[in-house]
This record gives sequence, structure tokens and C-alpha cells, in this order.
Amino acid sequence: MKKIGFLSFGHWTPSPQSQTRSAADTLLQSIELAVAAEQLGADGAYFRVHHFARQLASPFPLLAAVGARTSTIEIGTAVIDMRYENPLYMIEDAGSADLIAGGRLQLGISRGSPEQVIDGWRYFGYRPADGQSDADMGRRHAEVFLDLLRGEGFAEPNPQPMFPNPPGLLRLEPHAAGLRERIWWGAGSNATAVWAAKLGMNLQSSTLKNDETGEAFHVQQAAQIRSYRAAWTEAGHAREPRVSVSRSIFALMNDRDRAYFGGERGGEDQIGFIDPQTRAIFGRSYAAEPEALIEQLRQDEAIAEADTLLLTIPNQLGVDYCAHAIEAILKHVAPALGWR
Repeated sequence: MKKIGFLSFGHWTPSPQSQTRSAADTLLQSIELAVAAEQLGADGAYFRVHHFARQLASPFPLLAAVGARTSTIEIGTAVIDMRYENPLYMIEDAGSADLIAGGRLQLGISRGSPEQVIDGWRYFGYRPADGQSDADMGRRHAEVFLDLLRGEGFAEPNPQPMFPNPPGLLRLEPHAAGLRERIWWGAGSNATAVWAAKLGMNLQSSTLKNDETGEAFHVQQAAQIRSYRAAWTEAGHAREPRVSVSRSIFALMNDRDRAYFGGERGGEDQIGFIDPQTRAIFGRSYAAEPEALIEQLRQDEAIAEADTLLLTIPNQLGVDYCAHAIEAILKHVAPALGWR
């Protein structure tokens, strides 16, 4: 395990039990948690993107703000739903955020998951081409985005521009050199993991995937990662790929930890349906005292296959508690798993 970061879904609710009662609370606390995580030695601050929900939605202002307040921690998403994205405008937003962060952006993108409204992408002005699904549309948006990230000119310049142009066709600006190699695909199936490898994207494998064999979640996820790595090698890419997995992991250090998460002891995988046709398996949560937690995590085959672990954090419990939860893993669990 080379890197450990956190992943926040960015919830807020007006409940008096929540530390994030507004969008402003969630956004500002996300920045503060990234600063705190960097000070603790964590490697990454990642954020989930959901539309039409009381959760983080527009990632680039947040990523830019985190980049301006930090100096070493990786800053990313897990994941941006590409069905909703204009790839050209996204190039400009991503380039700006990456330059502000000094080249630390790690963008996780995906075809998306079930959302709060029916076909939410159509309200954003998008529709699949004839004969294609919304998933096809999301992958097509991703392919355009990846192509444009190369920074090659494609647009015919105005012969009488307002400002002087460089020679040749024009590209979108600002261009963030190296960002193309820091794009990750959130794969829910073995087939899409292989597709991502062929296109040279890193792999994000989350806490759920299509239930393709009936085996335990971590076993299926490990097989997915191995299929991805084999496809990467076959494609002949020059660099080594990166692979992350996400887990809910809590070290029970005190009575407050036990009150919040003690009920997760001995958790099991869950089965559900992300749409009427797709049976999915959801990975278990881990909660135990550090020594027991280490032994449990050593049995997780997917964690052993990945190089990056993203800890899902309960952001509604506030910055101080989330920082405590991250620190407990970094100090008392991660070293025994080979981190640092």
C-alpha cells in the first residue's frame, strides 16, 4: 500500500445532529479537512460528485480552493459522472484547477451511477445518440475529454482575432501538462476496467461493483484489478498504472468511536440492484480495535492488489472527528499494511 487518502461524499442536512447543515458548511469543511489531512501525512483528498442532491456537485471550484490551501496532498474526485459533462468546458476547468494545485489533480471519472432524478443528464442538455445508452454517452464524453487533454490544436483560428494567436490550430486553454496521465476511471464491472486500461486510464474500484461471480466482494474486486493490469500490459502503455480501492474503515480508539461505529463489527457484504437489470455487491465496512483491524484488512485481497486506499469518511460528523478517524488509521493501522 503506497498511498492512503480520504474520500468524502460531502453530505449536508439541516438536522441538529449534523455538523454540516448547509452547502457552505460542507464546502468549507471539505477544504479544512484536506488541510488537516495533509498535516497528518495523508496522501490524498478525494470528493464524490452527485447531482440533484444535498452533496458535493460542482467539483472544480472546490478542487481549486483545496489546491490553493495545500501544497503536497493529491486532490481528486471519485467520481465525476461524465453523462453530465461538457468535455470542452471540463478541459478548461480541470486545467485551471490543476495549475492552481501545481499539478496535483487526480481526476476520477465514470459513466455514472443511479441519481436522484430520472435521467438527470437530460436537464443538463444531453441525450444519447440514436441506438446508444446513457452509459455509452458517458463513455463517449470521456473519450473526447481524454483526446483534448493531449493539448493538440483542433480549432480553426479567426484570421482577424481580438488578440494575436500562436501559429496553427488552437487548443483549449489553460493546458495542464501531465493531467492526461492522472485520469482515473471508476469501473463497476470487469469489462469497463479492461476498457479503461486500453485507453490508458488509472483504475478506481469503489465499495460496490457488479456481482459477476457470486464470490465475496474483495475477491471479485481483486479479480477485476488483475484483469485491468493484464489489459494494461497487453495495450503496451509505457508507464505503470495506478489502482485505488475505497473502504469504510474505522479504528475503535475510544468510547466515541465505539458509539458511532462499534455496530459495524463483523460486517458483511450486501447485495442490491443499482438498476432493474444489474445485481451489485457492496463491500463490508470494517470497524475494530487496531490489532484486529490489521488482521482483517490483511485478508482483503483487493487492498493487497491496489496501490492506493481511499478511506470513506463520515463528513457530517465534522472536521475534528474525521481528522481523528484518519489519524487513527495512519498511525495505528496503515504501517502494518506496508504504508510508508
